[in-house]
Amino acid sequence: MKIENTADLQVLIHTARGGTLTAAAAALGITPAAASATLKRLESQLGARLFERSTRAMRLTPQGQTLLDYAVRAFELLAEGESLVLADRGALVGTVRVAAPSDLTRVTLLPWFDEFLDRHPGLQLALSVGDRPLDVTRDEVDVALRYGRLADSRLVARRLADSRPALCASPGYLKRHPAPRTPQDLLQHNCLTFHRGGRRQRLWRFCRNGHWTEVRVDGDRVVDDASLAREWAIAGRGITLKSELDLQGDVAAGTLVRLLPEWDTEPYPLHALLPSGRFVPERVRALVDFLALKFDAIPGGGHRP
Repeated sequence: MKIENTADLQVLIHTARGGTLTAAAAALGITPAAASATLKRLESQLGARLFERSTRAMRLTPQGQTLLDYAVRAFELLAEGESLVLADRGALVGTVRVAAPSDLTRVTLLPWFDEFLDRHPGLQLALSVGDRPLDVTRDEVDVALRYGRLADSRLVARRLADSRPALCASPGYLKRHPAPRTPQDLLQHNCLTFHRGGRRQRLWRFCRNGHWTEVRVDGDRVVDDASLAREWAIAGRGITLKSELDLQGDVAAGTLVRLLPEWDTEPYPLHALLPSGRFVPERVRALVDFLALKFDAIPGGGHRP
C-alpha cells in the first residue's frame, strides 16, 4: 500500500524532532492516542517499522530516517510553492519563528519587531527568548540570533553586527568601590557573571598594545539569564561584561559607566543563523534583511559583510 494521507507524515516529522509521540501530539494539537494511531497507520501502509520504541524515547529506524528526509524535503517544496504564489500577491503571510538573546530582545529588538509586523500585517511572530542556544534544525526555529563565534558548520550565517563586550558598572557602585585601573583590579571587585551555552562566563579577556591578559573573576551572584546581570549592574550590585549593543543605551543614559576603555575585548559579533540546505521562505528573508538594515543604522554597530 501507499501513503494515503501525506498530512500523516507530520506525525513522523514531529515525533523525530520531539523524541516522543506525546511531544508530536502537543506540537500538532492532537491527542497522543491519535498520534500513535497515525504512526501505526503509516507503518502498516508502508509495511515497514519507522521507529524503535522504548519507555523513554523513540528512535528512527533506517527506513524511518529515509522517509523523514524525503518528507521534510517534500513539505519544504510545498512551502516554497506557497510562498511564491503568495509573493505574487504582494503580501507576506505566515509565521516567522525567531530565537534571540534575552537582553538584546528587551533592549533593542522589541520595537523593531513591532515595526516589522506593522509593515506586514499578514505575518505572525513566534519568539523564543533566552540565552540557551537552540538547535535551529530540531527546535523549529526559522532564524536564530546569536552572539559570538560560530562552531556549527551546518548552519548558514549572516553577520548582522560587529560588537565587543563592554565592561560597565553603575555610578552608585563606583562611589563605593574605586574604579579598576587594570584588568587585574577586577579580582578585588564583585563581578556579575552569567551562563552562555551552558557555561559560566568567568574568564574575562582584555588586550592592550597587542598583549592579551586573562582574569578569572568571581562575585556573589551568577545567573542563566544575561539580562539580569545587566539589571544587577544598573542597581549597583557589581561589574558586568556584556555586549556593547546591550549596554549602549544605559551608557548613554548615564545609568552605567564604561570601565577600562583603553583596553580592547574580544570580538563578539551578532549573527542570524538559518538551517543549511533548507528553503528560506520570503517572510524569513524579509525579516533578516530588515534587521540587517536596522543594525547597520546603529553608529559603530553596523554589520560588515
